[in-house]
Amino acid sequence: MTDFVSIKDCAAHVDEEVNMHVWLTDKRSSGKIIFLQLRDGTAFFQGVLRKNAVSEDIFEAAKSLRQEASFYVTGKVTKDERSKFGFELQISNLTIETNREGYPIGNKEHGIDFLLDHRHLWLRSKRPFAVMQIRNTIFKAVVDFFEREGFIKFDAPIFMHSAPEGTTELFHTEYFDHDAYLSQSGQLYGEVGAEAFGKVFTFGPTFRAEASKTRRHLTEFWMMEPEMAWMHQDESLALQERFLAYVTSQVLAKNQYELEILGRDPEKLRPATEGHYVRLSYDDAVKRLCEGGRDFKWGDDFGAPDEAFLSEQFDRPFFIVNYPVAIKPFYMKKNPANPLTYLCADVEAPEGYGEIMGGSERESDYDTLKAQLLDAGLNLKDYDWYLDLRRYGSVPHSGFGMGFERVIAWICKLDHVREAIPFPRMINRVQP
Repeated sequence: MTDFVSIKDCAAHVDEEVNMHVWLTDKRSSGKIIFLQLRDGTAFFQGVLRKNAVSEDIFEAAKSLRQEASFYVTGKVTKDERSKFGFELQISNLTIETNREGYPIGNKEHGIDFLLDHRHLWLRSKRPFAVMQIRNTIFKAVVDFFEREGFIKFDAPIFMHSAPEGTTELFHTEYFDHDAYLSQSGQLYGEVGAEAFGKVFTFGPTFRAEASKTRRHLTEFWMMEPEMAWMHQDESLALQERFLAYVTSQVLAKNQYELEILGRDPEKLRPATEGHYVRLSYDDAVKRLCEGGRDFKWGDDFGAPDEAFLSEQFDRPFFIVNYPVAIKPFYMKKNPANPLTYLCADVEAPEGYGEIMGGSERESDYDTLKAQLLDAGLNLKDYDWYLDLRRYGSVPHSGFGMGFERVIAWICKLDHVREAIPFPRMINRVQP
């Protein structure tokens, strides 16, 4: 007998008797047969008890089980083509660990506020289970990809003394005898890492105090930000394309079960694995919006409806390149072909999901960067350490940032990024 087999590993134990530790998600009975819907954190499947195959005590114990009861089971794994999972368990024994009544999330429709209030329990349900499994796959794919490309993981601080992107939408805190802010990006510190190690990526929580209630915004979210020394923008775009193609291919290879739970058609993701992402200039994007009847003029920043309109025109991610200087941060390098624009790009996801990544070639000249800091109205003293990177050993370099939850939302086809993180933080929610 194999001790404590997981549900996801049942394929390797067909016609074997196994032990499992499980929770009950649902139960139904047809007299002499009890059907138990089980989960163990790796997958969901069905356990079956037949009255003539177990003792009366075991059968009565199974009848007493309530939703989210926890227990040990012993049984034989059998194939079942009717099951979405492909297997079920013919239970011969069970031992109850806990069995309380009153679990608040029933097998019925609940309002989103109720589910968010009970997020600590809602995470046990099939939909969030599938999303978190895919989140884990993407996390691992990020690390594997950049390690394969010769990057090292480089950790940026959470407490900042100034704003990396020069905004006032920061969470302020008193840091002993002076002010500090929660990080809105690890990018500037990533540039430090790039000039020390060549290629690095930061990956961690970031914070934005934007009073936004859109489906694409959280106040606390995760960012993955690579920085690459000796790399120009075109090389960075090629890297970004390879990266997204790899991440999507890993989800398709490892999460077919979870995609099915979510009702996500994997063929909608297939084109993203093939590369060949269009590079649409900002000018051409403006032209498309105007031709589509949208009220948009050159120099405006794209709103969510604009990005959604454009992204519906593509079957895979695409770049919008060379934005106007006025709507992007100070650290970007100006486009030699048009100094009114930067050498930058946003990656837009298809199906109306809009921006999921953004980056640029960084300004590497000391005097130019200093002038851009002053033009942005920033205090040079706050950025003296950042200017040091241009004083000593400066080289061409590029980088980009990925909104982790936005990528998850697109891949999983979620209505809101709040589903893409275990405990969402929004302007009206900081619990549980």
